[in-house]
Amino acid sequence: METNYRPTKAIVDLSAIDHNIKLLKKRVEGAKLIAVVKADAYGHGVLQIVRQALRSGASMLAVATPDEAIHLRENGVEAELLVMGASPVRFIEVAIKHNINLTAYSMEWLEAAAEELEREVGSLKIHMKFDTGMRRIGFQPEEAEAVFGFVGQHPFSVEGLYTHFATADEAENPLFLKQVKEINTIRKKWRGKDLLFHVSNSAAAILHPELSFDAVRTGISIYGITPSAYVKKEMPFKLQQAMSLETEIVHVKKVKKGETLSYGATYMCEKDEWIATLPIGYADGLIRGLQGQEVLVQGERMPIVGRICMDQCMIRLTERFPVGEKVQLLGSQKGDTILIEDWAEKLGTIPYEIPCILTNRVPKEYTGG
Repeated sequence: METNYRPTKAIVDLSAIDHNIKLLKKRVEGAKLIAVVKADAYGHGVLQIVRQALRSGASMLAVATPDEAIHLRENGVEAELLVMGASPVRFIEVAIKHNINLTAYSMEWLEAAAEELEREVGSLKIHMKFDTGMRRIGFQPEEAEAVFGFVGQHPFSVEGLYTHFATADEAENPLFLKQVKEINTIRKKWRGKDLLFHVSNSAAAILHPELSFDAVRTGISIYGITPSAYVKKEMPFKLQQAMSLETEIVHVKKVKKGETLSYGATYMCEKDEWIATLPIGYADGLIRGLQGQEVLVQGERMPIVGRICMDQCMIRLTERFPVGEKVQLLGSQKGDTILIEDWAEKLGTIPYEIPCILTNRVPKEYTGG
């Protein structure tokens, strides 16, 4: 039985994911690629993205929460998997059972985890995260020797060592250089078995391939979105945006000069205008701040006018178009493209946020896989 009756849908091009991962792997020659698929693969649909990422050469997956990790395991994903966020110690038994790497980030967590492991059979796979400047979670650099000594005395299987850069997507920043220096100093203090040393996010992987080391963690870039305008200007290759968003005109009318549209009557027609209604609104992720954002109709740019409603919005046409005419909100149409970065600029935010705000009410279709 058909379940999607609205024409509004997101299209995810898996061949773009393949293209981007292969470009990134070439850029970080010899290093493993850890595909970051947290937040439902940045809103792209995690199971489909995971399968494509692994086909395209990703060696490992990274998520933010224990629940995201379990979702992958319950859906048959067997690849090496790291939870980058904080995991409660009560999750340790499940992590061991499902072969999930957890992030160790504080002495308090390590001590509680060691107590939990006394009641468990088997060792817990961990990656030690050091806070060299991001100030979220992570051991302090001066704790390195104490941390290394502690994990060596308890049933931890130490698999990796990492940090996260705060300013890698900017022009050379003193904090970035400080973080590089500190994590390299910490690494030299480790005397145990070989570890997977990974420090680079997407921006660092693109701009600083010399810091690729054993692996890089690439999230936003595998979806074809550049981490910042500076990275886009400096990067030596072009990514392909994987997600597009489209709908259709469901109603057309001529509105007379001086008449107003939508809630609050914030838009007044300056002349007789053709106005089309689209079946997409802020409950789908087309939030009200996108009023004025352009869409594509037959390759022409036309603005969203009036306040965006929960389920619908209106655009001003250059001429009358028929009901059923395709409208491109993100992606390409007849030689022009609306980028995710365009929405981000309009909203005064970062491109990362845009695919994540599209709600589950918008069905996804996959092509190119």
